[in-house]
Amino acid sequence: MAYRVLVTGGAGFIGSHTVDALIQKGNQVRILDNFSKRVHPHGRPGYLNAKAELMVGDVREKGVWEEALKGIDVVYHFAAYQDYLPDFSTFFHVNAVSTALLYEVLVEKRMTEKIRKIIVAASQAVMGEGCHRCPTCHPEGGHFIYPSIRLESQLSKGKWDHQCSVCNTVLQWVPSDESVVHPCNQYALSKYSQEQIALNLSKRYGIPSVVLRYSIVQGERQSFYNAYSGAMRIFALCLLFDSSPVIFEDGYQVRDFVNIKDVVDANLLVLENDAANGRVFNVGGGIPWTILDFYRSMQQTLKKDIEPQIPGRYRFGDTRHIVSDITRLKTLGWSPRRTVKDSISAFWSYIIGQKTQRGVLEFAQQQMKKLQVIREVQH
Repeated sequence: MAYRVLVTGGAGFIGSHTVDALIQKGNQVRILDNFSKRVHPHGRPGYLNAKAELMVGDVREKGVWEEALKGIDVVYHFAAYQDYLPDFSTFFHVNAVSTALLYEVLVEKRMTEKIRKIIVAASQAVMGEGCHRCPTCHPEGGHFIYPSIRLESQLSKGKWDHQCSVCNTVLQWVPSDESVVHPCNQYALSKYSQEQIALNLSKRYGIPSVVLRYSIVQGERQSFYNAYSGAMRIFALCLLFDSSPVIFEDGYQVRDFVNIKDVVDANLLVLENDAANGRVFNVGGGIPWTILDFYRSMQQTLKKDIEPQIPGRYRFGDTRHIVSDITRLKTLGWSPRRTVKDSISAFWSYIIGQKTQRGVLEFAQQQMKKLQVIREVQH
């Protein structure tokens, strides 16, 4: 069945790939994007699908939604504000308020029965520091701990790990499923607000909706310009210019990475599967990686022998360990099929084909230092 689909943020990383896949399957697609200079400093990117209708506008404006939703059956709401910058209100204006406006317009214009489905892009960040257990107090497992964000008093001393409040043993991370909700920074809080708006308003007004919590998505078309996000972006830019990258903390923080093509597969699957309606799904890579191991994999894949620097710097607000449990989405028939090396190769091919200036990374680092996001251990 072909749909008339609106993709907000459709010029972005996840959005543009999803647009391509939707059009390939015979759907009509309308892109809504404001071409924010933070992400698109050179304006409209050349990779945009020519078969998509393009509408320039801001998802924070009600009139834009009213126009964008005309004749639409399906909405993918990908437009978002991210990075770790202290302009707190912007996260909520873009991420939460825009989602409220989407449902508001659908209800006011009596369009709820015309919408086949809404898919909302959330984030692994909603789970905060994730699920842990104490191997000493609870060696058999079964008793889980959900630590709060690490404070400056801990990080400034170079104490990276969470410890048991009873015995001081370093906690072991456990994969976090969708029941884990512990947002600890402004981005995570805004994305959880977005989740709750979508799930509750969709249920109340009978609008089938799905929330997807993406882990760290990797692949071509990732913006080079986000100051904070993207280990692969940071490492690739350094290796492109034969520079030694700085790895924060001790490099043993754990993450999971998912390829953009696997994300697109998940995006299309939940559209067609009614069993997804009204639910939240983690979309992750299924394999835990330390940041150091991830960098080593980049070195091997790209055949670059440049040792990283580990000078005791940290980003205030970073999560220590977070890995998504993807069991729920697997029950619908999805599983990640691409590897981290696939993501690295695709992104490298993309980045060397761009006019990338050496100063991009330095500017981002300077901005984060200026805003006191990057800090150093006090010896």
